[in-house]
Amino acid sequence: MSLIHALVAQGTTVLAEHQAGKRDFSQATQTILSKIPPNNSKLSYAWEQYLFHYVSEGGYTFLVMADESAGRRVPFAFLAELQRKAFAPSSSSSDDIPAYGMQGSFGPTISALMHTYNTAPPADELTRAQNELNQVKDIMVQNVEQILSRGERIELLVDKTDVMAGQATAFRRGARSVRREMWWKNKKVLGISILLGIVLLYILVAQVCGPGLNHCRS
Repeated sequence: MSLIHALVAQGTTVLAEHQAGKRDFSQATQTILSKIPPNNSKLSYAWEQYLFHYVSEGGYTFLVMADESAGRRVPFAFLAELQRKAFAPSSSSSDDIPAYGMQGSFGPTISALMHTYNTAPPADELTRAQNELNQVKDIMVQNVEQILSRGERIELLVDKTDVMAGQATAFRRGARSVRREMWWKNKKVLGISILLGIVLLYILVAQVCGPGLNHCRS
């Protein structure tokens, strides 16, 4: 677990606390509380392999002991949430509270909050901003992929259009060639028909006027 021991104190008087592990850190926490100045401050103390992070404001001190691996963002986010819950209207906070006077009312809140931050810590502002940037980056990547995909489809469409244009040009050339061939065939048929007509006309006239057409002249 990252967060091990947390408490709320007034001066050096512990008002409520919760310890997640089995080891007793009361002496260490009292030593840290005695070193905290009376003015508002926020600081971290190193002790053995642990770090004591605290926020002191208005005579109250919110302290949490955590592993070094927890860093600073998560412990201080925990302390900020602990501070908000401690001074909520439903919390029993006053200027004269005896030692462990808030243990019954606020001890379970510290326990629940430590469990939340040790199992699934909520995203702080920096982490939330990073997540939003990652989401925007993912959306941009998806859009670029879609644009690239459209580009591939456009190129494929252009290729198909070029092929169709080439086929249309070849069809027009073929059509002109066929039309030219048909025109010459029609001309040949017409010429042969005229020639046959002349021959038939000559045969008919020759039967009446003779082969040399002499009878018709006389």
